[in-house]
Formats: sequence, C-alpha cells, structure tokens
Amino acid sequence: MNLLQKPEILGISVAAKSRIFEIQAVELKFSNGELRTYERFKPSSRCAVMVLPIDGEDLLMVREYAVGTERYELGFTKGLMEAGETPEQSANREMQEEIGLGAKQFMLLRTVNSSPSFMNNPMHILIAQDFYPSKLPGDEPEPLQLVRVPLANINELIEDPGFSEARNLVALYTLRDYLRKLK
Repeated sequence: MNLLQKPEILGISVAAKSRIFEIQAVELKFSNGELRTYERFKPSSRCAVMVLPIDGEDLLMVREYAVGTERYELGFTKGLMEAGETPEQSANREMQEEIGLGAKQFMLLRTVNSSPSFMNNPMHILIAQDFYPSKLPGDEPEPLQLVRVPLANINELIEDPGFSEARNLVALYTLRDYLRKLK
C-alpha cells in the first residue's frame, strides 16, 4: 500500500478579505520537491447543520432568496452551529428561527464537506420529527416561505431544476436511501 506524504505548509497569507470571507494563499512543498501556491477559504471554526423535518408523509422545506443565483431557492433549514451547541441543539434552534417549529426527535443522517479542495466546512445533516410550535428570532431579512413536499415526490424533487443546491441534493439522496432501507 502506497501511503501519500502530505505536503509541507511553508506559509499562509491573506490573499483577499471581505466582511464575510477570507481567502488564504497557502504555500506548499510536495514530497517530490514541487512548490505550489493553493488558495482556500480560511478554515471555519464552526460546523453547520441542515435539517430535514419530516411531518407525517411530508418534508418541510423553505424557499428563500439566494444572492448567488439571484433567485428564490427551495431548500432545507440550515445554519451555523453556535459555540457549545450539539448538532441536535443547533438544528432545533435553526428550525425555530426559520419555520417556527421545534422538534423532540433528531437523527444524524450524515456529515458532509462540500468543497474540501477550497474550504473546511463540515455540515451535519439531520432528520427531525415530533414537532411543537416555537418561534425564535432569526437573522433572515424576510420571513421564509414554508413548503410541504410529499415524501413520495422525492424523485421529482431531485429532477426539479429549481432545486439545484448541491448540499440540498446530497441531503435528499441520503434521505431517499435511508427511507428505502426502512422498507
């Protein structure tokens, strides 16, 4: 078995910085002597959660504005974890902020990292069930639209061009596979 030797980090500097993002230039020396400069987002100190609330035979989703695509996107409740929160606590808080519901049951489906070549941003994907009404103030500039999607329509949702964000698709494929195993 050929074990790869990680490159040596020779230096890290700030290549660009905004109010939200910092891009780092990372000077690397590979085991064969090659030198390269890679760019990455500054590694995050916080994980995120994505919540797939299942109410009976429906998925509870949200439609919110995404400035990257300049349109309203259909997706799942999600957000950054606060210091000291477990994924379940964070998921419960995000649901209360975004859809006005808390949940009594959570199950971790999977943890993913969307772009490991450019950033370290772990996201825990959880199923939520057994709801109760509870609203917390959130950071959204406008109320999010709650959308019920029947679980029976997962395959149609996967093919819907209006449902295109990669993390949402990964969550939906993972949920579909999980539900198939339950049958």
